[in-house]
Amino acid sequence: QVQLVESGGGLVQPGESLRLSCVASGLRFSISRMGWYRQAPGKERDLVAVITSGGSTSYADSVKGRFTISRDNAKNTVYLQMNSLNAEDTAVYYCHAATLVSVYWGQGTQVTVSS
Repeated sequence: QVQLVESGGGLVQPGESLRLSCVASGLRFSISRMGWYRQAPGKERDLVAVITSGGSTSYADSVKGRFTISRDNAKNTVYLQMNSLNAEDTAVYYCHAATLVSVYWGQGTQVTVSS
């Protein structure tokens, strides 16, 4: 059974930072493409960042230069370092895993940026 468990969300002020973590189990993490998506109230779920099994990364234009995705295959964990947060980053953030046969989602973690 595949599980993706996110942590690290919370309430921060504009300009502050957060690091999200997602621990994966039940899949071959090292060969999975991992990603972070987010969904704000009333909006669709959008891609934030992706990291391939080889370590290549891509980002949504809105987070380039502020967010960094990374992975630790020894810990089956993918991270999202978020700097210079602003109100538009407020959303539920979801961890995503894509393997050769399926895709999986975590339960989400809330990030709220407010003064």
